[in-house]
Amino acid sequence: MLLDLIASRRVVFVGGKGGVGKTSIAAALALGRARAGARVLLVSTDPAHNLGHLWDRLVGDEPTRLAGPGDLAPGAGTAGYVDGLEIDPERTVEQHLSAVAGTMRRLLPERMHAPAARHLELARLAPGTHESAVLERIAEAVELGEEAYDLVVFDTAPSGHTLRLLALPEQLTSWTETLLANRDRSERFGAAVRGLGGGEQSDRDADLRRILLRRRDRFSRLREVVTDPAQAGFVLVLTAELLPIAETMEVYEKLTGLGVEVAALVANRRSPADAGEVLARRRGQEDRHLVRLRQQVDVPLLDVPLLPGDLVGTQALAALADLLGPSSS
Repeated sequence: MLLDLIASRRVVFVGGKGGVGKTSIAAALALGRARAGARVLLVSTDPAHNLGHLWDRLVGDEPTRLAGPGDLAPGAGTAGYVDGLEIDPERTVEQHLSAVAGTMRRLLPERMHAPAARHLELARLAPGTHESAVLERIAEAVELGEEAYDLVVFDTAPSGHTLRLLALPEQLTSWTETLLANRDRSERFGAAVRGLGGGEQSDRDADLRRILLRRRDRFSRLREVVTDPAQAGFVLVLTAELLPIAETMEVYEKLTGLGVEVAALVANRRSPADAGEVLARRRGQEDRHLVRLRQQVDVPLLDVPLLPGDLVGTQALAALADLLGPSSS
């Protein structure tokens, strides 16, 4: 069962094509692990956030309690809980650029403050700014998970966006390593010109080096966690239709190429075979699609049936969690 497959992991990403039910599965996994006593942080990286709607709670850019011990029956008395966090892209970019601006003002000569401010305004809309800022928050969430939670579940954006994010830690680590190497050469040259003198410039160089090292170490640690199958795994959610399955196979290959383990597939909202001719025929077509998927992707695949009613609130999510595995470990 899916809850068993993720029980030992500290970080789980839930992704797939848009509209296949990623948020519902991510929330049910979080609730299922909490019912087993785990402290879970559920993080949405999708700009079209749905956690608040799904849990019928106000969720923002800081952790908010979604389910505590009193909400987790039948695991009554468990110490587990679920906190939720929706990464706000606009706020994240603003905070990111504000932090960079503060660093620039501290490290650059005053004559360069105005050009640096203009550069940052241009950078606000530059390609990659949003992804870099969101990745910082993902790294922060992983760090917070290591300090205060047993599991972090990421409800991710549709596949293409998520793949770009997961490729970034290695790229940004390499980029920062290059910056550090350039700084080393610059500092050696500057020291020679100054006759090994210290002063304000040396302090600035040391501050910049500390910032670059912290950034490199953060992204390096994120890359280390994400590519360690003992710590992290990816759950791909799909519907048993032609296009979602084709995209799932492509995403599986790309994740594998990035060194990220796909722990399981979830075929969500499966049609019943005993509810009339139309649905029975659809079920047969779904079965044929999934046979093809199993031939191409050799990881556990779980069927989740089409459920009646709106999937909103803890009770409905608990019913879905029951389909993903036992409520206790």
